[in-house]
Amino acid sequence: MTKVKVAGFGVSLDGFAAGPAQSLEQPLGLHGPEIFQWFFPTRTFCQMVGKEGGDTGADDSFAQRAMQGFGAFILGRNMFGPIRGEWPDDQWKGWWGDNPPYHAPTFVLTHYPRPPIEMLGGTTFHFVSDGIDKALQRAREAAGGKDVKIGGGVETVRQYVKAGHVDEIHLAVAPVALGQGEALFNGLDLRALGYRTVEHVPTNRATHIVLAR
Repeated sequence: MTKVKVAGFGVSLDGFAAGPAQSLEQPLGLHGPEIFQWFFPTRTFCQMVGKEGGDTGADDSFAQRAMQGFGAFILGRNMFGPIRGEWPDDQWKGWWGDNPPYHAPTFVLTHYPRPPIEMLGGTTFHFVSDGIDKALQRAREAAGGKDVKIGGGVETVRQYVKAGHVDEIHLAVAPVALGQGEALFNGLDLRALGYRTVEHVPTNRATHIVLAR
C-alpha cells in the first residue's frame, strides 16, 4: 500500500528547516546549509552529484532511505526554484541541472499552470495548480504502488501534515540553532495529529527521528 512520507528533512534545534532570505544564490537561505551537514558527506549525496567516495554509516543509511523506493514526489514551488508569479518563460527547469535526483514523476505545486518538463534520468516535472489534494491524487496514481515523498519546502510539508496526509516523517535534527528562518512546527500539534516516535538514532552530525501514525 502506498504511503506518504517526509524523509531526510533537515531541521535545526530551534525548529527551522530553512534559513531566511532564500534566493538563487542561497537556495536554503542564510545559514540553511548548516542543517544538512549530516547529508553532504554521505556516499548517497556524493553519488547524486557525480562524485566518488563519501561516508557510510547511519547518516548514509538515512540518506538512502530518503531518496530510494519512491514512485513519485511532490514539491512546493519554492523548492523547485526562486521564480515568483507567472512563469516568464520555460528557461528555469529546477536547481539540479539536466538530470534531477528524483528519477520519477515529480509534481510541483503552483498557482500558475505550465506544461510538463521531461528531464534526463526519468524525472518529469508536472505543474499542479488545483491544490494539494489533487497533486497527491496524481502522485499516488503515478507512483505505481510505491510510496510518495513530500519533498518540501517547509510550507508544503506543513500543509500536508496538517491535512492528515503524511504517514511518516523522518527529521534529521542538526546540532545548530539558526535563530530565524522557515519554522517547521508552528501551528502543528504532532501529538494531536497522532504521531509517535518509532525510531531514534543519534550520530555525530544529527539526531535522526522517525515519527509515524
